[in-house]
Amino acid sequence: MTSGDAPLEIRDVPAERRYEARIGDELAGWVDYRRVRDRLVALHTEVLPQFGGRGIGSKLVRRVVDDARAAGGFITPRCPLFVTHFERHPEDRDLMKLSPRG
Repeated sequence: MTSGDAPLEIRDVPAERRYEARIGDELAGWVDYRRVRDRLVALHTEVLPQFGGRGIGSKLVRRVVDDARAAGGFITPRCPLFVTHFERHPEDRDLMKLSPRG
């Protein structure tokens, strides 16, 4: 099975403080984060160039948002992709919690 045939899998890897998107055995992208009490601070999202144009970044953000909602937590968007998500999806803004620094 080539990576083009494999499904996209996204999982939280707490030891690495990131969500990883994998296609087969290949790392396709990730979201770096840190946790502060009830908040996940989304620091950086990256998709490797060879996996670009497949919506992987958006799927990563969606998974983080869905997990935060399921856990009753919040997200502090420091990554531009998360900022854009909250601008485009007002139904998710209840999960956005800015830190005291902004």
